[in-house]
Amino acid sequence: MPKNIHHTAIIEDGAQIADTAQIGPYCCIGPNVTIENNVILRSHVHVEGSTTIGEDSRVFPFASLGTPPQDLKYDGEKSELIIGKNNTIREHVTMNPGTKGGEMKTIIGDNGLYMMASHVAHDCKIGNNVILANNATLAGHVHVGDYAVLGGLSAVHQFVRIGKHAIIGGMSGVESDVIPYGRVKGERAFLAGLNLIGLERRGFTKQQIRKLQRAFNQLFGDEGTLEERLDSVSEGFSDDDLVTSIITFARDKTKFPLCQPRKK
Repeated sequence: MPKNIHHTAIIEDGAQIADTAQIGPYCCIGPNVTIENNVILRSHVHVEGSTTIGEDSRVFPFASLGTPPQDLKYDGEKSELIIGKNNTIREHVTMNPGTKGGEMKTIIGDNGLYMMASHVAHDCKIGNNVILANNATLAGHVHVGDYAVLGGLSAVHQFVRIGKHAIIGGMSGVESDVIPYGRVKGERAFLAGLNLIGLERRGFTKQQIRKLQRAFNQLFGDEGTLEERLDSVSEGFSDDDLVTSIITFARDKTKFPLCQPRKK
């Protein structure tokens, strides 16, 4: 047994383990798993199915990756779980592969932090630099944009979209799409404003943030319908890429409406 693979690990024939990967005690790895360079599985990690773990990722004890989706319609189809580079996957995290009801793939981006007991269900698509805090849960088919942060014990309804740079407050139930740069909170989540602290931390300028705030106030104001306000904001901020990304997101809605501010 190579020095970088503990003698108690169980690795089935067919698994592809990079020479620089480290497999700790009591890990179980299935025959269709690919583990890339410099991945570290600390101990007691279970990986099965057609699962790929991207290079430089670190997986902590009792994480379970690639087990069959928790979807009663799943019928054993050979779907995939693709985990990107440089992710930190903490204790008891679960991630499931896709289904034929989706695109047969669950995709995790790069540089993410998946804290203890967070869950990514089948057919989710997660961007880069995303954080799921302890016990945050994503139902099936959820899309999460780059740099989004989901607070502890939050739960996102299936097919909901979370825009880039958005933040979800702890213990929030999210049942509607959250705009890019948005901040939502509440037992049944409502749009509480923009993610101002997150935007500052990410290096957005004060001028950019002020412009976003003006667009936000107009978009979620009281005059006219949402469609009319979308048209007005689109025309008035046509030269601003940040605002345009919100307008595009709003117009691309699929199953759910936008999460809205709480009515006064």
